[in-house]
Amino acid sequence: MYKRLFTSPPSLAEFERLCSQTIKPETYPLAGSIEKNVPIYNLPDFHSLVADKTTITKLQDEWYHILLNGPGVFVLKGMYSTTNEGDDDALSAATTAYQQIISNERRSSEKKGDHFANTGANDRIWNSFSKHAVTDPASFSTYYSNPWLSYVSSAWLGPAYRITAQVNVVKPGGQAQNPHRDYHLGFQAVSSCAQYPRTMHSASAFLTLQGAIAHTDMPLASGPTWLLPFSQQFAEGYLAWTLAEFRDYFASHYVAIPLERGDALFFNPALFHAAGANRTVGLERMANLLQISSAFGKCMEAVDSVVVVESCWEVLVEMYYRATREEEKEEEQGPSLEVSCLIRAIADGYPFPTNLDRRPPAPSGLAPESEQDVVIRALKEGWTRERVVSELRQMRLDSGDEMSVK
Repeated sequence: MYKRLFTSPPSLAEFERLCSQTIKPETYPLAGSIEKNVPIYNLPDFHSLVADKTTITKLQDEWYHILLNGPGVFVLKGMYSTTNEGDDDALSAATTAYQQIISNERRSSEKKGDHFANTGANDRIWNSFSKHAVTDPASFSTYYSNPWLSYVSSAWLGPAYRITAQVNVVKPGGQAQNPHRDYHLGFQAVSSCAQYPRTMHSASAFLTLQGAIAHTDMPLASGPTWLLPFSQQFAEGYLAWTLAEFRDYFASHYVAIPLERGDALFFNPALFHAAGANRTVGLERMANLLQISSAFGKCMEAVDSVVVVESCWEVLVEMYYRATREEEKEEEQGPSLEVSCLIRAIADGYPFPTNLDRRPPAPSGLAPESEQDVVIRALKEGWTRERVVSELRQMRLDSGDEMSVK
């Protein structure tokens, strides 16, 4: 009889079989290279095709296959690169904003929890997404309007994803993590995971995409993420990663890919992975860690999107009208690619749960307006910041959302 729960001990032999697979280069023809079973995509080569739907679809198909049936991890070289106009400035400005936030938070007497190391050993910004938006809305808007971020997120999660982010700075001497899986079930105790049916062990991996954007060069000695390709395919992985024999296997078989500043790493949250040890002298390894969530799951952090939209509104309006002027297109054709990507990043694209008495479905639709719908309508109709903020706050009140707004 088929059992609902995993009740037998995880099979190390099956784990070894899965993790012993090897990629065939012809499986991912758009990858520039394959290193240690990790496909590497050189994004500057595709810069002129950033809006070419045919090419983007082919890339997304490859990324989806990698995350699902392939090694579970890939690298996007030059995602923030001087090859892409404005990207290097965006990365530099974002790094400056993070350093400012870190400096301000150091002066606070409040201790910060850190699942990378003991409190204070490294520098950590929880919810760097919202804090970046409030600290420097201009660089935030450029940073999160990067089309590649939208393309890779929607390849795994669909169009209504939500972004949360946490900056981590691992200092020289910083120790490695134990291998693990990530959010959702990866953040549960093994005893709790064991109570979830098999289907939820599979579903958990489909609700999140993990990413890391390198804000410094990351040579191997600095400890870029340790990875075990194909390990996301192991069904019992959320029950296995704490077992000594699986940790020993990871320690003997993990791989690491050196990254350059501006590169990005994306992987299936069920992949066995760990932050590496920083064995350099003088290099503080900085990454913006992304937890990008499906609309059908819950985000790792509660992002107050009204505050983010309010902070970025004038920048968003300028981006919208600049693109309209440059491309000489009518408003009815919708916002530009970069504006659309930024709207996806800062406003909720999923209108549920809600109160359908107060917020009935929109005309000719099955759902009320989402926050993204309101923001797009506000741009087209030329609303003030005060009006769009008021409308979003009222939507939240009408929906019965208890999140506080400022």
